[in-house]
Amino acid sequence: MFERFTKDARAVVLGAVECAERERAEAVDDGHMLLALLDREASRASFALASLGAARRRDSIEAALSGARRRGGLSRADTDALAGLGIDLAEIVSRVEESHGEGALAAGAGKERRGRRTGRAWFGRIPFSREAKDALVQSLRIATARHDRRIGDEHILLALTVRPGVTAEVLADHGVTHASVDRVLHGGVAGAGGAGGAGSTGRGVG
Repeated sequence: MFERFTKDARAVVLGAVECAERERAEAVDDGHMLLALLDREASRASFALASLGAARRRDSIEAALSGARRRGGLSRADTDALAGLGIDLAEIVSRVEESHGEGALAAGAGKERRGRRTGRAWFGRIPFSREAKDALVQSLRIATARHDRRIGDEHILLALTVRPGVTAEVLADHGVTHASVDRVLHGGVAGAGGAGGAGSTGRGVG
């Protein structure tokens, strides 16, 4: 699949690996891919994120992802569901971290994901979580559905917006949805000129 990635898409994957390594994470997750997308410049995904105001809110997005990891990777919908059952997740997180240190639930979630992984680490470095691999597969499906021969970083961004979970939730909270990205890149007035300036859809792009 990676032979179909544009240089921007490959840079996002490698950037996600570096982000996970800086955090000393046990695996690269889809949140790391989002942060890598936010670090890109002069690409189609970076244009979309800047147009939607997300690029200048990177710190807020990173904080939201970090908070979700501290909750063991549970989304706000999960948290609300637990609250409906009378379970205060914030209190549970606080008690666990008092006993085991900040990020204890995040570490536990990472070990659980590691137990489900199969195969070698990608790029010979840190392994990718199931969620990250699924997002990359989804990016391939999106490119194929659009008849794009190459997978660009915009396809990765679109994939992150449609996969249920924390990353899509954080993106939506910051005004980035599949519809808004698609509008900027392919159909909206705001994206008509700028998207062309960032490069075409990736068809035949090296």
